[in-house]
Amino acid sequence: MNIVDPSRPSATEDIWLKAAYDVLTESGVEAVKIMPLAKRLGLTRTSFYWHFKDREALLEAMIRYWEDTNTGNLVTRCEAYAENIFEAIFNLFDCWLDDTLFDSRLDLAIRNWARNDPALQIRLDQADARRKEAMEGIFLRFGFDPAEAEIRALTMIYTQIGYISMQVTESRAQRFARMPGYVEVFTGQKPTDADIERFVSRHAMGALA
Repeated sequence: MNIVDPSRPSATEDIWLKAAYDVLTESGVEAVKIMPLAKRLGLTRTSFYWHFKDREALLEAMIRYWEDTNTGNLVTRCEAYAENIFEAIFNLFDCWLDDTLFDSRLDLAIRNWARNDPALQIRLDQADARRKEAMEGIFLRFGFDPAEAEIRALTMIYTQIGYISMQVTESRAQRFARMPGYVEVFTGQKPTDADIERFVSRHAMGALA
């Protein structure tokens, strides 16, 4: 989670947010409480209130961070320039390779939290709708029929949610090796070697075997 600069010595808002993130992703929202966080950080409860009004303000900051990071970055990658449908999908795949663009652990924690928080569930539904629209937009840009664009976008969404909810463990090399096949499944077309090599080289992985 890229919300704290460890070189900063003071008890900043970012340090509290990082601690809250760690607890949220490890143990769930019920465990995110001020006193345990203060003990974890070796700080006083009073220092918390320099940065947040109360626990609800801290939780709201976490939700806003999730919205900006996961949904905001995903939409941006979907809208990035691409010469063809393959490059457009590979642009989205950047999110699955860089947790500063899309934090899967945080996404899972938010989804679990929303099960018992109707207000958060509304925001989660809104985020999912934005993501779906952005993914559909990829296919629409390259001439796919709207109904087909929706199905292909949903296929990508459900695949990624499956990765997150099942907490799939695979090496970076394994994920790279599978991605061209996923592109073919999602688009119905086989990416060229040049498309694949351009994507792989962007991530400094070298050519796929």
